[in-house]
Amino acid sequence: MEINRREVLGGLFGMGIAGRGWCEDWPGWRGPRGDGTWQGPPLPERWPAAGLRIAWQQEVGGGYAGVSVRGQRLVTMDLEPAPPKLPPSPLPKTDGVQGFERVLCYSTADGQLLWQHKYPVVYGRLGGYANGPRSTPVLSADNKVYTLGAVGHLHCYDLVSGKVLWSVDTVRQLGARVPEWGFAGSPLLDGDRLIVHLGASNGGCVIAFDRHSGKEVWKALDDPAGYCNPVIFSTPTGRLLVLWTPQHIHGLEAATGRPLWKVPYPVTYGVSIATPLLRENILVVSGYWEGTKAIRIGPRLQDHELIWTDHRQLRALMAQPLYRDGYGYLLDKDYGLTCFEWKTGKKIWDDDNQLTPRGRNPHASIVWTGQENRALALNAVGELVLLRLHPRGYEESSRVKVLSERVWGHPAFAGRFLFAKTDGAESWRQAKKCKLICVELVSA
Repeated sequence: MEINRREVLGGLFGMGIAGRGWCEDWPGWRGPRGDGTWQGPPLPERWPAAGLRIAWQQEVGGGYAGVSVRGQRLVTMDLEPAPPKLPPSPLPKTDGVQGFERVLCYSTADGQLLWQHKYPVVYGRLGGYANGPRSTPVLSADNKVYTLGAVGHLHCYDLVSGKVLWSVDTVRQLGARVPEWGFAGSPLLDGDRLIVHLGASNGGCVIAFDRHSGKEVWKALDDPAGYCNPVIFSTPTGRLLVLWTPQHIHGLEAATGRPLWKVPYPVTYGVSIATPLLRENILVVSGYWEGTKAIRIGPRLQDHELIWTDHRQLRALMAQPLYRDGYGYLLDKDYGLTCFEWKTGKKIWDDDNQLTPRGRNPHASIVWTGQENRALALNAVGELVLLRLHPRGYEESSRVKVLSERVWGHPAFAGRFLFAKTDGAESWRQAKKCKLICVELVSA
């Protein structure tokens, strides 16, 4: 039998085992599938004693926006403070930031700025964290960029040229209601639609736009906006859109936005943040104050059942949980990284805050690497940690300092590299510059 070499290589590439020459890009929030899984290069057991090589770095403005990578282009967002002669604020308070949100595109090869687009914003106080945009840009396969600013500016750009293809001021045009700490949920690409969590009046908590024109396709729900990304899961009976708001966990028909069910979940201060995860037909949603709820889905999309809750040991803030072989891994606000049974919520172990320092807002971005039980985590103090996650206990292989300031924005893992940025001061008034870096994980 004749073997087609191209088909064999294509299969190897698809499985992520063709060596260091092929690794996945990171086109949006939580990676290529939106669930913190990434097919990367084989990683060493320990980082080099001399540390990891910084391939390049750039100075950027403040903000919590994540980093996205497709091919040779990286996109992120920041804030450039400016004099106060700007349009009126959409917020009731106008004593906060006046400046420009910027969308920045860099070459992944050398860090050269390829294009930027900026537009004026007035933030108000944004809960005391008015230092820049929060959401992560989304990069489509046909070279478009989608961004949502902290006070509701929605844009579509050409990835190559930076040309603005369309824009919507969602506050002024659609009645979007800016939450206390600003819009943070990243737009979600779904075929020809772009789904955005906006909390708009008149049934526009979530709105689907035609991603090519910016025209509204459908809208749904009356809840206010939280900070959580909309997320779609494929099930045996259809595609389920999940939206966690400050009042409910909602299940909707992905194609039409038709509401299917809701589970009450009022959260303190409206902080619905961490992205839900559906595995084994069980949806796990975790919050900082009220803990975790697990909802069994199916066999029909409208069928749902609350099967367990935890208020004491599973309380995530910003970090989405991970899942592997019947167990979940979640960063609890008091106990740190915690392993639990997915079906029951039973706690197996915690790391006693070894992964990232305990504090008011502990955080680490944790990603599966594609190698058995191996994960990478960038913690809040800029340490890159090699882990093995399994129910036997916390196992840390190595850690290295790559950034010296706080890191809440989600990094990108793409090719052989980590791309990450610091957040800057919580107050724009300090106008502290931030750093965007490219770190070589393995040599060529």
